[in-house]
Amino acid sequence: MKIDLPLSSPTGALADVAAMADEAESSGFDGVSYSEVVSDPLLHLTIAAGVTERVDLLTNIVVAFARSPMTLAVQARALQDYSGGRLVLGLGTQIKPHIERRFSMPWSAPAPRMAEFISAMRAIWDAWATGEKLDFRGDFYTHTLMTPMFTPPTVFPAPRVLLAGVGAKMAETAGRVADGILLHPFSTDRYLREVTVPALTKGRGTPGAPETSPEIVSSAFVATGNTEEELAASVTAVRRQIAFYASTPAYRVVLDLHGIGELGEELTTLSKSDRAGKWSEMGTLIDDEILELFAVVGPPAEAAAALRARAGEVVTRYEINNIGVQTPSLQRELARALKGTAA
Repeated sequence: MKIDLPLSSPTGALADVAAMADEAESSGFDGVSYSEVVSDPLLHLTIAAGVTERVDLLTNIVVAFARSPMTLAVQARALQDYSGGRLVLGLGTQIKPHIERRFSMPWSAPAPRMAEFISAMRAIWDAWATGEKLDFRGDFYTHTLMTPMFTPPTVFPAPRVLLAGVGAKMAETAGRVADGILLHPFSTDRYLREVTVPALTKGRGTPGAPETSPEIVSSAFVATGNTEEELAASVTAVRRQIAFYASTPAYRVVLDLHGIGELGEELTTLSKSDRAGKWSEMGTLIDDEILELFAVVGPPAEAAAALRARAGEVVTRYEINNIGVQTPSLQRELARALKGTAA
């Protein structure tokens, strides 16, 4: 199992990236990643590429629907070649309110649109690499114009493309058109085995799907610490993040599988209220039983063993979820435990 470190600092500042990426590579991590929360992942990973030689560079995730296939193809092509072929392009849809109201972009049929987005981007990369005419025509995207002036050089093969998804339709889409899937932290072992993997396998079995086995990347929650105070703070942070995700109607399918869909309804109502301190209050609704559905809890060595026991034979790559593993020392300790190496 490969182990990746998110390049997340308290400020999210670009100035922090170089030192963090260099430390991740020297500490033996297999990759570094950045998610589109307060900044553009491709900016952070470009800085990381300049100070590293070995680690993979993952976007987990970049919001596809906030861009066009051409825009992202250009950015990814540049970073792939600059890094020596180390980019792993993880895409996500985000949810309708954010796409329409935050990014002011269109929303429609997310799974078919995402499948077409990836196909269009690959058609663009192929046209640049082969010199053949660009002629992609779909229901959502059309790309039929490319002149030599706007054709970037192709030095390395196109980056691997991973797709984030919660629902079965998106998991099936990942199997059909992507190189793998980015599992949402708001998942459980049961949901992975009963819903996600069967849908991914179904997609892989369709004509034209990639022939390689799909990468399965987890960023499951870990609540850990080496002192009672560290562990308690980690548990609180993880409870709040689980509650935040559980309040999202699009993720209700995970709760429904476990027969606790009414919790999601309660959290959604609370999240839309004007109550002071609502985000902290929402975390108190995540009891120990629900916490342990979504997270492993315990000191780093115990947490690593629990992660492997839950999905070790399914997951090919694990990205440390720093919601509950916030300090560099804990991150390295967890990584060593997952790899089975001594300190």
